[in-house]
Amino acid sequence: MKVTPSRRLYGLGVVLLVALTICSRKLGSVGEPSFLISLGIAGIAYLFAIREFFSTPRFPRRVFVVGLVMAALWHLPFLFMAPGSDDDIHRYVWDGRMQRLGYNPYIVVPSDPALAGLHTPETRTLNNPDLPSPYPAAAQLFFRSVTAIHESVYALKVAFVVCDLAIVLVLLDILRRSGQGAHWVLAYAWNPLLAIEVAGSGHIDIVGVLLLLVSVAALGRRWRAVAAVAFGLAVAVKFLPIVLLPLYWRRVRVRDGALAAVVVGLLYVPFFSHGRIPIGALGTFVRSFRFNDPVFATLERVAAPQLVAGLAVLVGFLTAIWQRSKAPTQSSDAFAWPMAASLLCAPVVYPWYLLWLLPFLRSASTGPIIVWTVSIIPTYYVWYLRTLGRPWLVPGWIMLLEYGSVTIAGAIIALRRISRSGAPQCSPD
Repeated sequence: MKVTPSRRLYGLGVVLLVALTICSRKLGSVGEPSFLISLGIAGIAYLFAIREFFSTPRFPRRVFVVGLVMAALWHLPFLFMAPGSDDDIHRYVWDGRMQRLGYNPYIVVPSDPALAGLHTPETRTLNNPDLPSPYPAAAQLFFRSVTAIHESVYALKVAFVVCDLAIVLVLLDILRRSGQGAHWVLAYAWNPLLAIEVAGSGHIDIVGVLLLLVSVAALGRRWRAVAAVAFGLAVAVKFLPIVLLPLYWRRVRVRDGALAAVVVGLLYVPFFSHGRIPIGALGTFVRSFRFNDPVFATLERVAAPQLVAGLAVLVGFLTAIWQRSKAPTQSSDAFAWPMAASLLCAPVVYPWYLLWLLPFLRSASTGPIIVWTVSIIPTYYVWYLRTLGRPWLVPGWIMLLEYGSVTIAGAIIALRRISRSGAPQCSPD
């Protein structure tokens, strides 16, 4: 019996389902060898699935429907597992709780003895308790809204999964309007980082990703005001997409940009303190936090961390300007590469930061970024090393594996392009 592309894809989906279901049982021991093995198998299966997407222009409708059902099945066990005791989601609960009690999360410090009676069992173990919150205003208001409905880690995880589902729906609309095969939605939905970092640990990034994708969809429909406001809200969830600003040049009107700026400014009004715009622990984050940062670590030897962080933003801006000039029409690549370039130079590169890139990875030129979403998996080993009393540092061999894989993927794609452009063209008789 001939093995069709659809059958191969079903088989890869089953591998992902089994591997990620096993991985979900190890969510409380992130980074242990059994966790990494199952997650690594899922990552390899995902890359093989991407290969099928590139080699087969169209799949029957039932293929992506079944694929989405599979993705839902392996998300569920992660949703019902408790995240790590000091995962960021506990800070989200605290920030939402503080706002509802009338406190400013950019000022209060969780470890303050005067606030000890305000903690709940879910907030007592939050990370970095000696620092105020670093999250921007839109993220803060999201925390407040969800915890007002139900104050729990589980409620936030459910909200993040709903955002994940909404991204699938928006992405399907974008694919339909652009004429691309609907099966490309699986390039997003099947990425193992989604299950781990959205349904599992629960990270606010997915809310920003949804808003950014809504902005992109609105651009495609020429809903310029919606595109500008949604982009502003995405930046107000996390600052990473600010580097995409050049892509909106002459695609939105000045008054649309002004409206977005006003909306974002209004989000910060509830947090003003003595007339100052609050930034919480953001400055401390840039000065002191480091993870998986080979480029930043190298540059920091010769320049101040604030300057190097500014350089990371500049690299993203320049990449966006180049993408804008190269592709006058809207393309998914143009949104993926500026954020990827900025992250590459950032002081902290956690796996969940790559969630921002996932909806835009559906062309051969983004192959190195696709590989990066899998090659970053070994960095979870650091969480296991921490339980053994080891420093919070990514071992050199892991960074070599991670970024070496990305470099090799980029070199292969470049060589293929060179060979194709240099191939002799046959002229008609």
